[in-house]
Amino acid sequence: MVTSACNLPSCSYTTYPCFNKQIHSQSWGNRNSVFFRRQPEKLSYCKACTKERAKSGTNEGKTRFKWVEIGPDITEEQKQAITKLPFKMTKRCKALMKQIICFCPEKGCLEGLLAAWVKVMKARRADWLAVLKELKLMEHPFYFEVAELALLEESFEANIRDYTKIIHGYGKQNRLQEAENILVAMKRRGFICDQVTLTTMVHMYSKAGNLKLAEETFEEIKLLGQQPDKRSYGSMIMAYIRAGMPEQGEVLLREMDSLEIYAGSEVYKALLRAYSMGGDAEGAQRVFDSIQLASISPDARLCGLLINAYQVAGQSEKARIAFENMRRAGLDPSDKCVALVLAGFEKENKLDKALDFLLALEGDGIEVGKEASRILAQWFKKLGVVEQVELVLREFAAKEAYHEIPTS
Repeated sequence: MVTSACNLPSCSYTTYPCFNKQIHSQSWGNRNSVFFRRQPEKLSYCKACTKERAKSGTNEGKTRFKWVEIGPDITEEQKQAITKLPFKMTKRCKALMKQIICFCPEKGCLEGLLAAWVKVMKARRADWLAVLKELKLMEHPFYFEVAELALLEESFEANIRDYTKIIHGYGKQNRLQEAENILVAMKRRGFICDQVTLTTMVHMYSKAGNLKLAEETFEEIKLLGQQPDKRSYGSMIMAYIRAGMPEQGEVLLREMDSLEIYAGSEVYKALLRAYSMGGDAEGAQRVFDSIQLASISPDARLCGLLINAYQVAGQSEKARIAFENMRRAGLDPSDKCVALVLAGFEKENKLDKALDFLLALEGDGIEVGKEASRILAQWFKKLGVVEQVELVLREFAAKEAYHEIPTS
């Protein structure tokens, strides 16, 4: 018996009438491989289940939908939604969209509505796709339910990409259990899981912070005998970063380089940030060098992450060297970068070095901004040098006032 992979009651996130708000459960924790995992039994009101209940002699779930054209007695909100439907949308598609926009459980089940539409309007795959596209653009709460029910309709002519799209949609909302249910249903219906679908699952598990399942699915891709692509590698690296294991992510980055697969700039930046926040200066420097080898031009923010790595690691001199290298590369130092260098000197209590640094900045016409001034003020307070604190704050206030004076 073929059953719907996941039948949702009236979905959440809606302002439409007749919908009940519900919270969808998510799937977390360690589990066995998704391909052999037993799924929990769920209530289903798909066509197959309705037929099965009919055979068993029970009327429960035997619902019919009588197709009646939408009249004028609808809410203003529904009227507005209908007027926003695309002008070029076919009449048969608009007919279904109107029914969905004005749908209430009292009229019957959504499955019955779709079955009636197929029968009355002789719907084809192109019609299904047009309706699903519009529901997705509207962010309609019935989008996923209609998409899942469409998989069971012969007129839809479902293929593996249709399943992948639903899995991807659930993944974006971190609804892991529903996505896994679709994957299991897809395999049960004879579709062979390919690299595109597995890559979607890796991305989903990575985003959800489930490292174990991300690793298992990544290995499934390799078992297909195909080379993982840029997206699957990137998702796996991000999974390691989220798990606090940037070293493992860097190993995959090196593997990508050897295969001449180049990661996106966002992956490099995330890896650099992970090393920087953890005070791993060597790791941060390695990734920073890799960024330049990948022909990605560092900006002040990336340089700031490298400076911060040295600052956190207690290597103020190297933090200043990184700052000077940034200036030699033609980048204007941000106030944040200046503040990080000063914080490094404060951490090691190197007041003389900090003063030399400030004098050098002043000689080059670089002004100390708000954040850097705050670092100095806090440092001077710790030293008990009140007059210097007042001087720093007074000078900063004067500079701020000067810059606010409009030029004639």
